Amino acid sequence: MSTWQTYYHLVWATGDRTPLITDPIRPELYQYMQAKAKSLDCWFHAIGGIEDHVHLIVSIPPKLAIAQFVKRIKGSSSRHLNKTFPDQTFAWQREYGVFSLGRKQLPDAIAYVENQKHHHDTQTLIRGLEPQFFNIPRKPH
Repeated sequence: MSTWQTYYHLVWATGDRTPLITDPIRPELYQYMQAKAKSLDCWFHAIGGIEDHVHLIVSIPPKLAIAQFVKRIKGSSSRHLNKTFPDQTFAWQREYGVFSLGRKQLPDAIAYVENQKHHHDTQTLIRGLEPQFFNIPRKPH
């Protein structure tokens, strides 16, 4: 049996940063993403976000590339939401951020992710972890 400990903070935004993660959709999205991660043999530590982006703290086994994990979670979750909520078109941006964590950083990262709404309301954000501070251009409307 192999043993591994990997911890990642992943973050990505909705297409064009549209506020699609509304109160009716959020629980369905979070539950789906957690179940999908488990089906990929990943350990899900936390999820949070606001209307236009999501943060995940997850352990991904070495047999699964981070890019493949993100592709599977983003693709299947958008398909699931479009099927479950057909009155709304849901899409993610192609880009994402990934940050590796040590075991000692895990509790603080989990707390940050689980308290996203508070951090955005009070502007106590960690700039490098928020998609609005990534160097990703928005599409013109």
